[in-house]
Amino acid sequence: MIYVGIDIAKLNHFASAISSDGKILIEPFKFTNDNDGFQLLISKLDSLDKDSIIIGLESTAHYGDNLVRFLVTGNYKVCVLNPIKTSTMRKNNVRKTKTDKVDTYIICKTLMMQDSLRFVTFYDLDLMNLKVLGRFRQKTIKQRTRLKIQLTTYVDEVFPELQYFFKSGLHQKTVYVLLKEAPTPKAIASMHMTHLAHLLTVTSHGHFDKEMARQLRVLAQKSVGANDSALSIQITHTVAQIELLDSQLERVEAEMTDIMKFNDSVINTIPGIGYINGGMILGEIGDIHRFSSPNKLLAYAGLDPSVYQSGNFQAKKTRMSKRGSKVLRYALVNAAHNVVKNNATFKAYYDTKMAEGRTHYNALGHCAGKLVRIIWKMMTDNVEFNLD
Repeated sequence: MIYVGIDIAKLNHFASAISSDGKILIEPFKFTNDNDGFQLLISKLDSLDKDSIIIGLESTAHYGDNLVRFLVTGNYKVCVLNPIKTSTMRKNNVRKTKTDKVDTYIICKTLMMQDSLRFVTFYDLDLMNLKVLGRFRQKTIKQRTRLKIQLTTYVDEVFPELQYFFKSGLHQKTVYVLLKEAPTPKAIASMHMTHLAHLLTVTSHGHFDKEMARQLRVLAQKSVGANDSALSIQITHTVAQIELLDSQLERVEAEMTDIMKFNDSVINTIPGIGYINGGMILGEIGDIHRFSSPNKLLAYAGLDPSVYQSGNFQAKKTRMSKRGSKVLRYALVNAAHNVVKNNATFKAYYDTKMAEGRTHYNALGHCAGKLVRIIWKMMTDNVEFNLD
């Protein structure tokens, strides 16, 4: 076999190759993190037997993702190594030297010492995409939530009666369309009745009628809100930003749905777990074989109980550790909430925890822990959900 070690950095990577008997086949060389650099790497590898090449690199945030995709697409066998393993190999060196060139040899030797290697597949690339999309979705939702809070604050000053007029609150399509066109009570009061009624009727799909439009205009005429042009600008711009984030979320969720449908994962056989929630869970877990037991996956999600011990005292009830992946923990708790509503066994387990005096979220945390063990078993054995 031929082992190729690549040391990843933001702008430039280093690579070298050695044979299974330790002979240096390619001296360490630098190549850039762009198409020219990738082509240079391929040109160096062309002198070797492609079927015998095993390429290894450390897991280094997102800096190596493009290179991994490029190599997997080129049908190379690529293995992403845990930095802990290469660090251990580095410490075993007699000379304590750390350079990018030396690290390439360390990675090669780490590959040689592994009993079994798991190569990156196209399915793994889909999991990488699900992870990126899931985290972007969470960030976008947080941005949208902050904007909605800001919008409520602005409207409280300009038209405080408005949010109580609509039973569903401010954050609905009809109100957004209204505020973009008429962000102040004075602007609403001056709108022609026919136009105002048409706007409400069309955007609400007939839910709001002409009588409601008349009541709204009367309310606007009597409003005690401030007719502030600065606030009205902030209202229209905030609504536009919220709508932009809504469209972005739709695009992200559509992409996640397409990936999940293509891969047809067993996780979607769990009642209550849809494409989005399931995609977030799969993306955060990645390769399930990274976790040799469900307890390790539980710890990665931060759903494992924390330990409190002092002297002879050992706490029997503790909070979850909340370490590891916050996105995975959120997705699992949200999934547990849906599964409790759709599965009798989980509902009974939830009721048992509530009967013990647990809070709602504490009981959901226990359900999420139970769900983790089931997901680990399903994904490890590739079997569908069967609990009833």
